[in-house]
Amino acid sequence: MPNEQRPEIDTSVPHSARVWDYWLGGRENYPADREAGDAVLRVLPGIAVSARQDRAFLGRAVRFLITRGVRQFLDLGAGLPTADNTHDVAQRVAPSSRIVYVDNDPLVLTHARSLLRTSPEGACDYIEADIRDTEPVLSAASRTLDLDRPVGLMLLGVLNHILDDGEAEQIVARLVSRLAPGSHLVLSHTCDATTDELDGEAMRRAVQEVMDRGGTPIRARSPEEIERLFAGTSLVEPGVVSCSRWRPDRPEPEVPHFSGVSVITGDS
Repeated sequence: MPNEQRPEIDTSVPHSARVWDYWLGGRENYPADREAGDAVLRVLPGIAVSARQDRAFLGRAVRFLITRGVRQFLDLGAGLPTADNTHDVAQRVAPSSRIVYVDNDPLVLTHARSLLRTSPEGACDYIEADIRDTEPVLSAASRTLDLDRPVGLMLLGVLNHILDDGEAEQIVARLVSRLAPGSHLVLSHTCDATTDELDGEAMRRAVQEVMDRGGTPIRARSPEEIERLFAGTSLVEPGVVSCSRWRPDRPEPEVPHFSGVSVITGDS
């Protein structure tokens, strides 16, 4: 932990991690978060289902990486701890897994101790940092992870807070360039696609609703824009799809968060 002082938390405005916690049925949220969450639900009734599907995608992706021999995970923008965090899933299957969480959110910092409950065989660490600061992040992560061996780079629901396309792409490129061949990039992102099941305009209104209430800035991107974030890697089938449709355990309705997993090769 960088320090033990409890940071100041403003509960008068909605916070993306707490709104997400509310949709997941958690208890770490306040009236402003619930009001914002309900306002989004009125515009986009399926968003709570989407939150649960995003969490389910995390579990499937981590288990998939375990089957590919990955035993190290760097989880950027970790968010509030809830059921089946990255280390929970990984160490349940492979107890020796090592996980580093990164977040610069004072609310997450207060819950970092919960994130650090690791299996005896493995390791778990928390870094207080901004994901834009890729070199300090990687340097700190290297205390726990061996960056010369494959790593699962987890970027779930975090790049949608980087509003500039070029900056988001550069963050991913800098991280990918430092990881060993055989590493994997796991990414999920708010999407404004319009399909038979999804209303892209409703998603854009929902995003604006949160920002108008003073919430964390957020950007929905198209599937094509999300796929560009995987530049320099090789996408794993089925490519960039709705989180609910990435290797599902059973058929699920499409949800407005898109995801993908890719392999980092020696040529990246």
